[in-house]
Amino acid sequence: MQSYSLKEVRELQDEVLEKAAVEPILLTEESKPGYVIMSVQNYQQLLDKLTALEDRALGQLAETALKNSQMVGVETFTAELQRLASLESSDL
Repeated sequence: MQSYSLKEVRELQDEVLEKAAVEPILLTEESKPGYVIMSVQNYQQLLDKLTALEDRALGQLAETALKNSQMVGVETFTAELQRLASLESSDL
């Protein structure tokens, strides 16, 4: 990731925005990271990946809870969870 000071961004605005379309750009203020500029497409991809990772983590937690469960009817519940998981897996 490239880095620019805010002063440089003001001077090189067009160049910085063109580079941000390709990869995230780190903006610094007094040599400290302050902001990141990125394209909407890259931002959406980042959000999509985060959502997929959160869904996967929640699914693993649910699976662990289910394995440790002593509920009546756990077999039916497990089968339904597996059916739903296979539907979601095909979406990723």
